[in-house]
Amino acid sequence: MERLIDAAAREIGMDRIEFRRRNMVPPSAMPHSTPVGKTYDSGDFATVLDAGLKTADWGGFPARRVASAARGRKRGIGLAYYLEATGGDATERAEIRFADDGFVDVYVGTQSTGQGHETAYVMLTADQLGIDGEMIRVRQGDTDTIPVGGGTGGARSLYSEGQAILATASTVIEKGRRAAAEALEAAAADIVFEGGRFSVVGTDRGLDILTLAAIQRKKAAAGEAATTLDAAEIANVDHHTFPNGCHIAEVEIDPETGVIAVLRYSVTDDVGKAVNPLIVRGQVHGGVAQGIGQAMLERTAYDPVSGQLLSGSFMDYALPRADDLPDIEVELIEVPCATNPLGVKGAGEAGAVGSPPALINAVIDALADAGVTQIDMPVTPERVWRALSPNKAA
Repeated sequence: MERLIDAAAREIGMDRIEFRRRNMVPPSAMPHSTPVGKTYDSGDFATVLDAGLKTADWGGFPARRVASAARGRKRGIGLAYYLEATGGDATERAEIRFADDGFVDVYVGTQSTGQGHETAYVMLTADQLGIDGEMIRVRQGDTDTIPVGGGTGGARSLYSEGQAILATASTVIEKGRRAAAEALEAAAADIVFEGGRFSVVGTDRGLDILTLAAIQRKKAAAGEAATTLDAAEIANVDHHTFPNGCHIAEVEIDPETGVIAVLRYSVTDDVGKAVNPLIVRGQVHGGVAQGIGQAMLERTAYDPVSGQLLSGSFMDYALPRADDLPDIEVELIEVPCATNPLGVKGAGEAGAVGSPPALINAVIDALADAGVTQIDMPVTPERVWRALSPNKAA
């Protein structure tokens, strides 16, 4: 779609940035219902676009192009403004148990494969319950102890599981008020919870949540009537979130060989509230690397006669390596999502969504003066060389 936007701008003779800007939904029009039945709850697309252009020094590109031309190279700059729908209609479950060893176990139905769930979920639980994060463990992936769960996919985990953790923590606190009333011989209405501590309002009498949980657990184990703090809740996930952002790639091409160097790459993202910005930036870095592989290197090849797979190992299938990747600048502009209490939007796919079209648009921009308006992925050196030399023998 973003390649079509560039092609349309060329066709009508309009600047590609201006073409995008004219078609952006303004914040004042949110929530915005689309013709295909989705409702964007939030977004400030023009602000994100302007920030991306500034980070990439879009205005300084013509001078850089002239400098490349002086060295016999073709330089291009490409942009993609992505928007995706993440999350969606589903449910997710969380359970919080206060273990015998004094730790707090958080059981989740999602499964981390490197996204940093363990860090984000601990941060949420620690913030809600006032517990040191070192005392919290995340349990996942064991169907003997986790009865239901939606798994991980569609950049949904923090959005869906986070809501379940919030709901469960709220139940823990409510049970804690009743338990504190029992332990402190006070009315539940007089119990307040703050900073991980239950106390009787207007007094210095109180217990921290871990101590209270241990007292109640021992009472229950001894057969005494006691309100324990363990809880589990299921959250309904009723809406999609709509992360969006601006990817800008700058490339330089050697016309003699078709080799492409990615010189600059920047991303300005709105993923709503960033619970852990370091994790978000790491996910974007990984996604951009994946997108560079898709756009420039990775190709599944079959023998045209036999159908035999020819790229069945990494000797023949080119994944991106360190020297294929530039430094990747990531700026986060937080426009909180209006449909969930965390204000978060999906982030796990953001890098991989925006990078292929940004790179291909940059390559076409570099080759435009040679009459190239279309080129397919992966833009290998051979493919670029042939686009520049259409009369070469096949």
